[in-house]
Parts: sequence; structure tokens; C-alpha cells
Amino acid sequence: MANQDTLIEERSIMVSLQTWWTAFRYHFVPSSFLPAILGGVLAWAQTGLLNQWFFFLTVLGVTLNHIALNMTDDYFDYHAAVDRFDQRENNPYAGGSGTLTSGKIQHQHMRLVFTWLYLLTITIGLYLCVVQSWWILAFGLFGMASSYFYTAPPVRYGYRGFGEVSQLINFSLTIGLGAYVVQTVSFSWEAVRVLLPLGLMMFAMIIINEISDSKDDAAAGKYTLVARFGAANAVWLYGLAMILAYAFIVLAPLWNMATPWIYLAGLTLPWAIQAFFILKRNFGEPDRLIPANLLTIRVHHLTGILLIIAYLIQGLQNGRDLAQAFFAVLILAAFYLPAAVRVLFKNHDKKG
Repeated sequence: MANQDTLIEERSIMVSLQTWWTAFRYHFVPSSFLPAILGGVLAWAQTGLLNQWFFFLTVLGVTLNHIALNMTDDYFDYHAAVDRFDQRENNPYAGGSGTLTSGKIQHQHMRLVFTWLYLLTITIGLYLCVVQSWWILAFGLFGMASSYFYTAPPVRYGYRGFGEVSQLINFSLTIGLGAYVVQTVSFSWEAVRVLLPLGLMMFAMIIINEISDSKDDAAAGKYTLVARFGAANAVWLYGLAMILAYAFIVLAPLWNMATPWIYLAGLTLPWAIQAFFILKRNFGEPDRLIPANLLTIRVHHLTGILLIIAYLIQGLQNGRDLAQAFFAVLILAAFYLPAAVRVLFKNHDKKG
């Protein structure tokens, strides 16, 4: 009997952990730590500077903040009745986690967890400010305020059509330049040009994810760009963001503004084109967009990884320390592998 009770308890713990992992929506979290890793690696390639402790804390901080952001969105969308409708087939790559609407997590418990995650992020940020530069405070405060007030009252700027632009800025320049400043206490225009493609791809990801929820969003007063302008116009916003992202990748080396190794990121272009045409065919049938949602996430992640690899190669060509490059690869692997299975090895082509 004791063994059976122990087995039941262990299964209950596993179910609970799986539920919280679902609430974390970790497959979206690389959107934060990939630009952070890229900013740190670019600083190392340019200057040879890579404080491994600061590098790890930066990546950890933005990861915790993004998990808190995901749960903050769930929490405030739930209380605004945005995610309470279930009139379409569940899309695992769009919308909230569903853990509040299903009753698997109590809303007060979710609020407690994301509050602690924000506090941990603040602690990491203040530490880096004290030991390195108070310029980091500007990046940290802007990023955290953007995370919390995306859906939190009274600002709720994500409900007013500003969320997509905020994602473009924060998931490229705020995070990536912040990571660069942590290492160098300086600014780099090259970092701006290399980070912007990730922000533009994040913009595209948000646009395609909003299509499935646009009717529910509008009904609840959440006027995203898709809810305001419609799914048909969202197709072209998506396409424009992707075109601009690859344009930066193509043009920067031609103008001697980035290492030519960033052309490695062009390997993701076929997936981006495939996602666009799936979106163009099916924008009026959101349940058939799952393959395009997944492809967009995959394009963003692999572009970020390839840009990181590009600057690792450039750094080694510049004579930088191999051990520091190896450390950066270890951090990338440790943080990305939990998301890799869901993003890189899932197949939803039958839906497209």
C-alpha cells in the first residue's frame, strides 16, 4: 500500500511539473536568450572580452524574465477574458498556455510564481549594475517594464496596438545590446545591424500567432495589429518583416557592417518562404496555420543560432580565446536543448 501511495504521489508531482512547464511556454523563451547570447558573443568577437559569469547571469536573467512574461500574459489575459474562448482547435504555437482556463493552475499561484521570477531577474540586474555598469539599469528597467505592462493594467499597451513593435525592439536591441554592454560597457552599431533581423522575425512571429486569436482578442478589447487591420493585411505585415530581416543579413556584409559569416543565416530562408505561402493560403482558416506557426519559430531560432555561430567563427579568426567560445557554446546548448525537441523535431505538415 505504501509503495502504491508513493507511486501515486510521484505521478502527481510529474503531472504538476508538466503543467508548470506548459505554463512556462519555453519554446518561446529562446526569443530572449538567443539575442542575449548573440550580443555577448559579438562583444567577444570584436573585443576579446567575455566575462563568463556575467555572460551566464545575463542569459539566465533574460530567460527568467521571459518565463515571467509568458505567465504574466496568461494571467492578465485570463482576467480580461481574452483566452477563455475555445472555438477553434488548440494551436500549441499560438495563444496562451491554457493552464488557467483549464483550471490546472490557480491564478493566484501563477501570480506568485511570476512575481518571484521578476524579483530574481531584478536581483541579477542590480548585481550586474553594481559590479559592471549602471547603464545596464536602463536596459533592464525598459525590458522588465515592457514585459509586465504588455498586458498588465493600467498600461496594457499590447491591447492598444503597440505590442508588436515593442517585441521587435525588445527581442533584438534591448536584450542584445544590453548583453553587449554587460561585457564591454560600450555601444556597437554592428550589434544593432546584426540583432535587428531577430527583432523583425519576432515581429513576424507575433503577427502570425495573433491571427488565430484575433476574433477573441477583438471581442475582449485587445486590439492587436491583426485585430485592427485583419488577417489579410497581416499576411503582408508578416512578409514585409521577413523581407527586411533577410535584407539586413544580405546587405550588412556588403557594406562592411558585419562579418560575411552571417550569410550562414540565409540557410533558414526556404523555411521562411514556406511559412509565408502557408500563411497566404490559409490566413482565413487559423487552424491550418499550425505548420506556419512552427516554421516561423524554427526560422527565428535557427537564424539566431547561425548568427551566433557566425560570430564564433569570426572571433576565432580574430584570435580570440577558444575556451571562451566553447563556454558560449555550452551555454547555448544548455538553454536551447529544452526547447529544441518541440521546435526542431515536431512535424505538423499534415495540417498545412
